Amino acid sequence: MLKKLFGLAPKRESDGSYSPSKLALKLATSDKTDYESVTYRQYEGNRSKVLVIFTEQKNMEMQNGKQFSTGNHPVEALLPMLHLKNAGFDFDIVTPTGKPVIFEMWAFPNKDDKVIAFFNEYKSRFEQPGSLGDFVNTSLSESDAYAAVFIPGGHGAMLGIPEDINVGKALHWANDNGLFTITLCHGPGALLATSLEGNEFLYAGYKMAVFPDSVDDVTPKVGYLPGKMPWGLSKKLESLGVTLMNTKSDKTVCLDRQLITGASPMAADALGKLAANALLDSLK
Repeated sequence: MLKKLFGLAPKRESDGSYSPSKLALKLATSDKTDYESVTYRQYEGNRSKVLVIFTEQKNMEMQNGKQFSTGNHPVEALLPMLHLKNAGFDFDIVTPTGKPVIFEMWAFPNKDDKVIAFFNEYKSRFEQPGSLGDFVNTSLSESDAYAAVFIPGGHGAMLGIPEDINVGKALHWANDNGLFTITLCHGPGALLATSLEGNEFLYAGYKMAVFPDSVDDVTPKVGYLPGKMPWGLSKKLESLGVTLMNTKSDKTVCLDRQLITGASPMAADALGKLAANALLDSLK
């Protein structure tokens, strides 16, 4: 009762899952982003595509059995894509099986005109994405058409994606062909898929910016999560030999070889700028 009174109680959704409390939304989301429009040198070569792997799953079961209403964080997805588009790149949008992209719409910046316009432009492609399985079966030979793989963040990136064999194949394909891999927040969970099918973890020894488990551990207190996380992402990556570049949910971004990572939604704009410039520089 007190949690509800003080805005600390997670909101119950129609399917029984929980989205963040009023206080958590006030603390962790905003109607406008810090997106900064940049004039880039337009890329006009053959490698103009970016493969974007979204989650198609919505609910994450917490340790207490409650379901967290999640998906891909819209700011973490749309701001980097905006920068890449402005630099001359286009997207192949996929989910594991071709089901619609799931966004954390409770985090959508509803007063940010540029983000809204971009979302509406791509809305039909989010609703009818391609299948990653089909992409792996038919398009891995077309590496000369691609510059990068982008995996947006949001807790939903930890649902099914780290255990998806096709995600592992796509990431190995990117690494083997000199493509960039771009991800942020909880998106680096996807990188765990590189160790499937008896493979060694591809990113041992890399530096990364990742959403810290220490923050996930405390957010249930303000009702952001309805319970403790089922497992800890940053601890898992660290145990596999990753050097973590941040201890807070902040604007940290990191470039290590062909891997570009960011710490949180606050890093989305900086990540987009870093990714756009890195791709343009590498494709001169």
